[in-house]
Amino acid sequence: MTFEPPSCKTLLLRFEKGVLYVTIHRPEARNAMSLVMVRELSDLFASIEPRRDVRTVVLRGAGGHFSAGGDVKDMAAARAAEPGADGKDPIAVVNAQFGELVGRVNRAPQVVIAVLEGSVFGGGLGLACVADVALALTSASLGLPETGLGLPPAQIAPFLVQRLGLSQARRLAVTGARFDGTEAARLGVVHEAHPDIASLDAALARVLEEVMRCAPDAIAATKRILQASHLGGDSNALIEEAARLFATAARGPEGQEGTMAFIEKRLPAWAKSGKDS
Repeated sequence: MTFEPPSCKTLLLRFEKGVLYVTIHRPEARNAMSLVMVRELSDLFASIEPRRDVRTVVLRGAGGHFSAGGDVKDMAAARAAEPGADGKDPIAVVNAQFGELVGRVNRAPQVVIAVLEGSVFGGGLGLACVADVALALTSASLGLPETGLGLPPAQIAPFLVQRLGLSQARRLAVTGARFDGTEAARLGVVHEAHPDIASLDAALARVLEEVMRCAPDAIAATKRILQASHLGGDSNALIEEAARLFATAARGPEGQEGTMAFIEKRLPAWAKSGKDS
């Protein structure tokens, strides 16, 4: 059954040729992430997790901005609210919901591509840090303003460390410094920086074409192995798990089709479906 994007209040969704285009749509607030938006994004990624017809997710912002971070109105409402029956602080609950979203995007079996323009602050930077591929305009403005507001970047910090390493993550977090897309590429926050929309769009088209040459189940297994490798743990267990995933892929339809396509000097079925479906 073909994937049917849900109707959302804060997201514009389009599914075409295996690519789910997700436009964060609160341009009047520079796409600040409200609680509604966090829930809609989280529910969306939960719904596509088991699907392989959704091969790539492109995250982008409306109105020339990616996202200015969290919505201060939601924070104010949470600050005024009383603890629930479970005794949990409403502010902690709101913060944890965003952390759960970022974790879900990080674990997505699909390729996630973030296209960054304008403001990329706080939670917006957190989403960029869990994208498999991040592309930016050189003029984009990125940063972690939390400490300047008397707050820690609580849910973003672990993913910033994964992206940059501890030293650079500490510098950016404790200074709240803003930096442009060129510097973001130098640091490794993004993978490419481009001077204008035309070249940014061309880069996105190129990356999508590259991704569509790769098998969706193989991508999901690869992401699982890479993330397990980054987390460390028992190296022998990782070797066994990676070997199991490799054997499953080799014996499965993708492994067989990929081998035959190579021998017959043709594109594999998934590459053709990515172009033509």
